[in-house]
Amino acid sequence: MRVVVCVKQIPDPASPYKLDPDTHFLQRPADQVLDDTDRYGVEMGLLIAGQTEGTVTLVSMGPAGNLQGIRQALAMGADKAVVVDDPTLRGADSLTTARILSAAISRDGFDVLIAGTESTDGYSGVVPQQIAGFLDVPVLSFAKKVELEGNKIRIERQTEYGYDIVETPTPVVITVTAGAVEPRYPTFKGIMAAKSKPIDQVTAGDLGVTVTANQEIVSVRPAPERATGEVIEDEGDAHLRIIQLLEQAKVI
Repeated sequence: MRVVVCVKQIPDPASPYKLDPDTHFLQRPADQVLDDTDRYGVEMGLLIAGQTEGTVTLVSMGPAGNLQGIRQALAMGADKAVVVDDPTLRGADSLTTARILSAAISRDGFDVLIAGTESTDGYSGVVPQQIAGFLDVPVLSFAKKVELEGNKIRIERQTEYGYDIVETPTPVVITVTAGAVEPRYPTFKGIMAAKSKPIDQVTAGDLGVTVTANQEIVSVRPAPERATGEVIEDEGDAHLRIIQLLEQAKVI
């Protein structure tokens, strides 16, 4: 079974970051790490591929840098990676991102496409669903458990009140939650093997996609500091001041 996992490299959250003074976009360093949410997708992909003697291909979009984050996922056990690195994609919105990733995925095809629910540096939470739309396949979202039965995928979908059981034949897009699996740690053997695994770096033009518009950040300003609250000393009539404040806030 051909398993594809969408992953993303992000700046290390533990390191200081800077914004470009001209564009206000985040300056992405050469050293980037694998988005922590994607580790769950990679692990799920490896488990499915292991049951079917399949392969796991990583697909990513963004500045390649030194490919540290991609190597981390390859060290976990993925077979190869495709990285779309193109300066024209800077500031790409979720729809453009989904279009690019869909084009990259379509080149070799897939049976199961896995992604996290959202990236920790974007938080749009819609890219996997948009990819499913471009690829014209069903999407099983918020999976807390995934089971494979023949050419069918069954998941337990996390909900506010418990979970739903949903199934569909492949090909399919699946988004997994953080608790779906326990990601493995790369072994020394895996880390060494990752250095020789193929990484195909392409541009939007290589995929036949023309980028027409990106997002623009007009300005950035610090968030206002939280104002000091009012201290009310109760001398027997503090409730009157509280009522007055609630009335001003149109709560009562």
